[in-house]
Amino acid sequence: MARISGVNIPTNKKVNVALTYIFGIGPKIASDICNLASIDLAKRISELNDDELNKIRDIIDQHHTVEGDLRRKVSLDIKRLNDLGCYRGLRHRKKLPVRGQRTHTNARTRKGKAVAIAGKKKVTKG
Repeated sequence: MARISGVNIPTNKKVNVALTYIFGIGPKIASDICNLASIDLAKRISELNDDELNKIRDIIDQHHTVEGDLRRKVSLDIKRLNDLGCYRGLRHRKKLPVRGQRTHTNARTRKGKAVAIAGKKKVTKG
């Protein structure tokens, strides 16, 4: 297994797909890295030699914030919003959707499992 930025990259996958296993690198950035390193997108990680892997490592280190540094940056940004007490910070604090989604229905992923209200009866037509 190849290690890039502290992540074990699967060896049987194509280069641009395998790079997306690194936090902070998506499909677009992965293909850009392959183009900068002049690596064929059809190659698999197991077919790369040490020079090509080192090229990829260097490009990621120089041009991209990934893994621990990126996670730290995101958490510090959220902490800053909380400390400011702005609307987005309050939404993070209450564990509600931050980007304007509706919460009357839906938002179950962010709010958690629905809790039944004790003593509430359904309205019957009649």
